[in-house]
Amino acid sequence: MKKPLVAIIGRPNVGKSTFFNYVVGKRISIVDSTPGVTRDRIYADADWNGKSFTLVDTGGLDNKSDDSFQKDIESQASIAIDLADVIVFIVDGKAGLTRNDEEVAEILRKSKKPIILVVNKLDNFEVELTYDFYSLGLGVPLPLSCAQGKGLGDVLDEIVKELPAVEGEANRDVIKIALVGRPNVGKSSIANRILGEKRVVVSDVAGTTRDAIDTPFRYNSKDYLLIDTAGLRRKRSFEQESIEGYSTIRTMEAIKRADIVLIVMDSAGDVTEQDVRIAGYVHEEGKPSLIILNKWDLVDKDDKTIIKYKKMLDEKLKFMDYFRPVFVSTLTGKRFGEIMQNVEEVLENASRRIPTGTLNELVQNATLANEPPYRGGKKLKIKYATQVSTNPPTFVLFVNEPSLMHFSYLRYLENYFRKSVDFSGTPIKFLVKSKQSEE
Repeated sequence: MKKPLVAIIGRPNVGKSTFFNYVVGKRISIVDSTPGVTRDRIYADADWNGKSFTLVDTGGLDNKSDDSFQKDIESQASIAIDLADVIVFIVDGKAGLTRNDEEVAEILRKSKKPIILVVNKLDNFEVELTYDFYSLGLGVPLPLSCAQGKGLGDVLDEIVKELPAVEGEANRDVIKIALVGRPNVGKSSIANRILGEKRVVVSDVAGTTRDAIDTPFRYNSKDYLLIDTAGLRRKRSFEQESIEGYSTIRTMEAIKRADIVLIVMDSAGDVTEQDVRIAGYVHEEGKPSLIILNKWDLVDKDDKTIIKYKKMLDEKLKFMDYFRPVFVSTLTGKRFGEIMQNVEEVLENASRRIPTGTLNELVQNATLANEPPYRGGKKLKIKYATQVSTNPPTFVLFVNEPSLMHFSYLRYLENYFRKSVDFSGTPIKFLVKSKQSEE
């Protein structure tokens, strides 16, 4: 399911990030009194009165800024506006109407998108300070105090009124494969090899693919949808490093939509911090995946090369030690047939169910091999377990006292499960509940 997208737009230091953090319920955007702290689009899922959407924070728009990154910020905001279903335009009630606000409003009117005009920093809810903003021609200005949470519900009510109906996938039987990775690692070449024809533009210039491109195909009598995405690139801004946001939203949407993700890396170069970060996104979304090591033809090899490379990946990707690597060359086609074969196997692993009897026997054997932890004179006891879902496989452990479960013991249980059952290529999840929760 593709969630509607809500973009927050405005000039610097009007409270966009504070609004974003308040709505999503956790501090994701950096809130700072220095204008321009938010450099890239930052996004998170939000929910209001049962309606879900993705909220996007953007850098402040300031045409008078000498900031060398302002053009990048304007590009980010422009893309967010283009992709958004609803736009929240935040202005500063204390500062009053500015020329910059008028220029941003002019851009927003041209977008033809639903726009919610919000006047922030009205800590005493001085509604009369909203009157000047009627001149922007964007409808009724809504008073808000992000600092105190006043007026937030009214703003969210207006947002959800404008949300379009949630789009479902046209065919739920279609298996969706997302291709993600840094620019110029060969994603489009891999897409063309899988599809058997040149449907995606391939270039040596990094970032050729700007949008997510959906292409259907069939393999082993099954219907698939291949989603090729723009490369996720790092850039330096201020003293921080962050994701270059050109197509981050569409890439993350592709990951969320996907049934399995192909994380493409350049085996001829180093596994970079950005490669690891992208893999982390996929892991956090709970998606099964393959690590595709492209350009294997460019690597000087001996009989130990793959072993050494896998050890290096073990270290870099230790947070997802279930990863399954495939070494390929799009130039020569070597080992390319292994990609779809591995896709089928990993999807089977992600869909695997363990019968309740077998599952509890597995838990019992694990606890016998390594006793559960003690804390404060109490010993953790796992009463029984059940599998509640697949994709990823998710297990509930009913215990005497959930607070006694240490993350290291959960890690042990995961490793024990993986040694007993083939869950390679897919994350697995454990939920710990009190025995009373079942009663």
